[in-house]
Amino acid sequence: MNLRKHKLLQTWRWYGPIDPVTLQDVKQAGATGIVSALHHIPHGEIWPLADIEDRKAIIEASGLHWAVVESVPVHEAIKTRRSDADKYIENYKITLRNLAQCGIKTVCYNFMPVLDWTRTQLDLTMADGSKALYFNWLELAVFDLFILKREGADADYTEDIKSRAKTRFATMDTDELNELKVNVLMGIPNEKEIELEALRASIDEYKTIGREGLKNNLAYFLNKIAAVCEETGINMTIHPDDPPYAILGLPRIVSTKDDLLDILKRVDRPFNGICFCTGSLGAGASNNLSEIFDAVKERVYFLHLRNVTKDEAGNFYEADHLGGDVNMYEIMKAVVAENELREEPIPFRPDHGHQMLDDLNKVTNPGYSAIGRLRGLAELRGLELGISGNY
Repeated sequence: MNLRKHKLLQTWRWYGPIDPVTLQDVKQAGATGIVSALHHIPHGEIWPLADIEDRKAIIEASGLHWAVVESVPVHEAIKTRRSDADKYIENYKITLRNLAQCGIKTVCYNFMPVLDWTRTQLDLTMADGSKALYFNWLELAVFDLFILKREGADADYTEDIKSRAKTRFATMDTDELNELKVNVLMGIPNEKEIELEALRASIDEYKTIGREGLKNNLAYFLNKIAAVCEETGINMTIHPDDPPYAILGLPRIVSTKDDLLDILKRVDRPFNGICFCTGSLGAGASNNLSEIFDAVKERVYFLHLRNVTKDEAGNFYEADHLGGDVNMYEIMKAVVAENELREEPIPFRPDHGHQMLDDLNKVTNPGYSAIGRLRGLAELRGLELGISGNY
């Protein structure tokens, strides 16, 4: 076997010039590639070539390079396949061409209905005093039953959870309830949160679409952009659902090994790939991450490496990168072996990180403070080096 012995591509998510973490900070952390997106452009609109070139120039002026786009958001009209879906798909195709013209060929996206990642608390205090993101079913039930007041929500929770949620709601003041609402609806930093009425309307729309309908809509979208991706050399990498199970009555289709294999089978073309996120998949109690990676590894074009600690009730918090339930050593061994077979290194980033040290006194994007990710990148880099011996 011809082992190429090149390292994984170490990247860092950067939200652009308004990000509290600067490109100089990124350089000091040791990453060489940037994962970025044009968050100022509304979902569904074309990313102008000039805007992409400007962002790329800023990144390259710092001595880094724009390695991955995360993400080009998929408009809700596409996910629900409304009558205007094809208009937004055409916009998406133009954006892909513009990115390719600038040499950016890896695009991460998700197909989660309405919301992006969902957490109920953004500042869970850990034993060492750092702060982590947290998902708690009881708090979600409070939001679902008493803030959102979703029709049919009762059927999704046990009697015990409903009883405890009612008691918990009765003890919460206005500020606490508003904080919970903001946390659940946080979505993507720098983007406007969705309003409750719009969320209720979307939930009703997805009731009609269902899980199978959403799968079909994803395949429709991928087939529509396939020719552009193949012509330009772009690889699409779908991000798993976060968390990887149904919440708020919304369907999930990117949560398990079977889900990922189904996506690859429905549109069995090399451009159609996976973003392997150990944190999102790791939150699923039945997910065996080593098995999942082995099943889809040839189509993994991007890696998010983070860890979670779960309890028996399905609650989880984001743990240290080398702590938690995910066996990062086993995952990194498999990743290193796959990377050595590639012509180009697989990009990875330390996904999320604890708010810690001086960052505790700063306003940061949830999960994306500098020092916690710096620690994670250092740990992951050391783990890769120890496994590969590639100095």
